[in-house]
Amino acid sequence: MNLYEGMFIFPDRLKEEEIDGVLKIARGEIERLGGVVVSATRLGRRAFARPIRKTNNGHYAVVSFECGPDKIPSLHARFKLNEDVLRVQFVRAQAEPAADAAERE
Repeated sequence: MNLYEGMFIFPDRLKEEEIDGVLKIARGEIERLGGVVVSATRLGRRAFARPIRKTNNGHYAVVSFECGPDKIPSLHARFKLNEDVLRVQFVRAQAEPAADAAERE
């Protein structure tokens, strides 16, 4: 299993408690496909450089998780169908530099 980070953008119309609920659903989707969520961090509300679906602002969150590489396309497809997720992007996370240095010693 590889370590991934998922950047989620939720619509500005959602309230704070609704964002927590949608983030919980996102964690559940990852776990349903066999992934293990390591952490979830909310980054707050930010303005877009250009409108997305006629929206100028959104709530950002980053979820770090471990998952097999074959599950990423399925995850992306699931979140594309969710109306409470404007955008999602998954990238493979790099190992921590401090951890690599400690392993070499």
